[in-house]
Amino acid sequence: MAPTSTLTYQDNADTAYLSSSLSSLSRSRSTNSLIVRTYKEATSLYLTKRFKEALEVLEPIITVQAPESNEHTNGNGNPAAPIAQSSKTTRTKVCVFYLSLLHAIIDLGPEEGKLVFGSSPWKALASKAREGTVWQDIIQSGYGGEEASVDADVVVNLATLLLGHMNTQKLNQQRLETWLATNDGGGQDEGGQSTPKTLASRLKVLELYTLHVLPANEEWEYAKQFIEMSDSLDEERREAFLHALEDLKDEKDGTAVRERELAAQREREMDEQRRREEEEARRVEEEAGRRKAEEEKQAKLKGDMSSHASVIGSTGGVKSTSSSNGHSKPAPTSRPGPRTPAKKPLSRPPAAPPATLYRRASYVLQSLQSTILQASRGVGLGGGGSSFALFRSLMFMLAFVLVAARRDVRVRVRRMVEEGWGKVRRTVGMGVKVSYL
Repeated sequence: MAPTSTLTYQDNADTAYLSSSLSSLSRSRSTNSLIVRTYKEATSLYLTKRFKEALEVLEPIITVQAPESNEHTNGNGNPAAPIAQSSKTTRTKVCVFYLSLLHAIIDLGPEEGKLVFGSSPWKALASKAREGTVWQDIIQSGYGGEEASVDADVVVNLATLLLGHMNTQKLNQQRLETWLATNDGGGQDEGGQSTPKTLASRLKVLELYTLHVLPANEEWEYAKQFIEMSDSLDEERREAFLHALEDLKDEKDGTAVRERELAAQREREMDEQRRREEEEARRVEEEAGRRKAEEEKQAKLKGDMSSHASVIGSTGGVKSTSSSNGHSKPAPTSRPGPRTPAKKPLSRPPAAPPATLYRRASYVLQSLQSTILQASRGVGLGGGGSSFALFRSLMFMLAFVLVAARRDVRVRVRRMVEEGWGKVRRTVGMGVKVSYL
């Protein structure tokens, strides 16, 4: 009975194990089938740009459930999303698609993103890429928290997304270094064997790391050393990577030089503009000064002309008075009246006195000369008393005219008087000689 009893127990154990395995396989196939259907539906919505519906369809299979209700775990018992139970190929496709969908949602921008998702939901989705938290989300939901297990194609898309949306690449560098350190053997398939496809994916990760992430962090020398010491690169690829790195550095240096040249050019243009503005301001100020000086000059000239008109009027009155006293022969009655200042151009000096004044002076001097000549002859004949009185009256009248006349007239009259006195002296001398004879 004992052997029969033991055999029955073993059979029951085998049956229970087989039943559990079949149930697990059935659930795995059912989950994989559900994920494939969900993936196809989400991609159809994505192609028609219905991003919100695509995300709503995809979220149930890429979101980790609450610990108490989570039936999906990885090999270490860590909670994972349903996607973690699918095949490697399906899991890779779903993760890559999710990253592409997230990139398209961020590219909508704040305005359109707010209309489609709402302001807060769109900002939360955008922050996943801008802050780098999407990397941890993929590791946790698709790989149960095991960063080394992330597929190379998924790593490539993660790094590319962060390159496009993060301001600094420090986090990207750290994540890539961790993944590369735990995947030294190159790309491997599900059976742990290296394949051309997985190797190509790893080379793509190396390219992103050495030619994009490290240069973005100004790690040029470290990138060169990493390329030279990498076992995943053969000699031909190593030379290609080094050449590409050198070209990138030259381009960046050239860009920096051009930026400095442009900055210097902008500075020169600003200096030239400031110089022109200063010259224009100085020119305007000088022009204003010239206008002010011209206005002051015109005002002063107008005042001088008014004073000159007053002097001319007063001179005419004196001459009329002297003529009425009977000390000289009456002057011609017709003489031009004084001109008003309005008829004189502003830029010319005051006009000379009327020509009749000169004729008057000439007439007076001629009369004086004749009188003196007669007086001198009278002296010789013995009638000097009355002649001398007449001569004294004429001298007084002449002195009065000289004082009342204008300056320019006085100068001319003085010159004529001097000439007249010379003739008088000569005439008197001749008269004296005749009297003695």
